[in-house]
Amino acid sequence: MALNIAVFKTRALSALIFVAVMLTGLLWNFWSFFILFSVIHFGCWIEYQKIICRIDPGYKQITKFHKYGVMIAGWCIMLFFTSERYKIGSVSLHEIGYWIGLLFMIVLPLLEIILVRNINLKNIGYSFLGLLYISLSWGLLTYIRSNFFGGFVDVGKILVIIIIASIWINDTMAYIVGSLIGKTPLTKISPKKTWEGTVGGIILSIVVMGLTGYFYNADVDWQSVSQWGIVAAIASIAGTFGDILESKLKRMANIKDSGEILPGHGGFLDRFDSLLFATPFVWLYMVLFVM
Repeated sequence: MALNIAVFKTRALSALIFVAVMLTGLLWNFWSFFILFSVIHFGCWIEYQKIICRIDPGYKQITKFHKYGVMIAGWCIMLFFTSERYKIGSVSLHEIGYWIGLLFMIVLPLLEIILVRNINLKNIGYSFLGLLYISLSWGLLTYIRSNFFGGFVDVGKILVIIIIASIWINDTMAYIVGSLIGKTPLTKISPKKTWEGTVGGIILSIVVMGLTGYFYNADVDWQSVSQWGIVAAIASIAGTFGDILESKLKRMANIKDSGEILPGHGGFLDRFDSLLFATPFVWLYMVLFVM
């Protein structure tokens, strides 16, 4: 597979814009992060529902209340995972997410019965999978961003940057390595991916992030070369599976891109598929073995 310079430039420019927007949301303050990922959350849901409708036309029959109610219920998961520093007056977003989410868990099924007079378990299953795939992942990323601290260092901010940077480096390096020396297809789902590019991208991501951790001067125990490398490895490997999963969904829906947000990268799900899948695994590692 020859390296397409024009495609690479488009993808690289879009990736740089993506990084700039993400860093602005991360580095400005907690609220900028939450607002940014709230927008991303709803964007992912809109594309997810369109994909499911193409895979199974029966999903088009869901009511407007179901369609938008499940998005809001998912957003409540993000609210629930915020820290106590997210407050509106004296009320925390965590409390708001808990009570509104609980309300939706009760009201959504009842209204489904009243409005449709029938509960379609398959459609409920599609929506539930969306909650796990999209809302839970962004909720856990919100948790990482707002709840992890180490001394005076905002570990959550640094950790999210590591995850995103690892995925971006892996994606870029896998494309370059695969274009130059890739010969063995990784999977029929993504025919352009090769084993050489995949392994090369993961290794280079670990090396770059490990070196970054080595030169980063912060007196926090987890911020060692090994920890940066482990997080990079988890994010890169899980992110690759996330990309393949989204490719499978698009193939089932018979579409090329989930949307048209970023040139060369498609829609929200195209751009954030790796991060969606990587976040729960990084969160689990940090909770069980580090924090």
